[in-house]
Amino acid sequence: MKSNFNQLAAQRRSIYALGKNVTATPEEIYQLVTTAVRNSPSAFNSQPVRAVVLFNQASNQVWEIVAEALAKVVTDPAAFEQTKQKIASFRAGIGTVLFLTDTASVHKLEEQFPAYADNFADWAEQAIGGSQQAVWTALAEQGIGASLQHYNPLIDDAIHQAFDLPADWQLRAEMPFGSIEGPAGDKEYLEEKQVFKLIK
Repeated sequence: MKSNFNQLAAQRRSIYALGKNVTATPEEIYQLVTTAVRNSPSAFNSQPVRAVVLFNQASNQVWEIVAEALAKVVTDPAAFEQTKQKIASFRAGIGTVLFLTDTASVHKLEEQFPAYADNFADWAEQAIGGSQQAVWTALAEQGIGASLQHYNPLIDDAIHQAFDLPADWQLRAEMPFGSIEGPAGDKEYLEEKQVFKLIK
């Protein structure tokens, strides 16, 4: 069975060699991201996902914040040099998407539906995962490379302050993106029988 979706999903890979050779405008990419997030599912249609799309100096500032935060916790000079090189590869792209959860909406649902209260935080994580997958695949369809990074909560306070984000928006991940300047590495898969089961 042919599936365009599965072809696109396979095209979505972690790209670490990013560049600025992208013809799409910031406005076009912003529209791509917002549409992908809006069309992603969430429990009770709660729509707890928030996304901030940063370009130019704003995007660079994310990675400056990351570098400053890691400089305080990575004490080995050799390890920190590798860390700086990795961060430089993210800064080399044209932008960054910040993915956040609106915790106020999660708490509101916990109050409205107490029988399900223990689940809403998990369901919000599922929603943000779906949005990340959708955005990443949409970027890949346009020939734009990306990867998903998780420097939160180490950078949370500085990110909120730098971009004046609502206190209820909890940072969950950072997605640097740009032109694909080098291929993704080989992807290894677990054996099918370890992962799947067909019952007829």
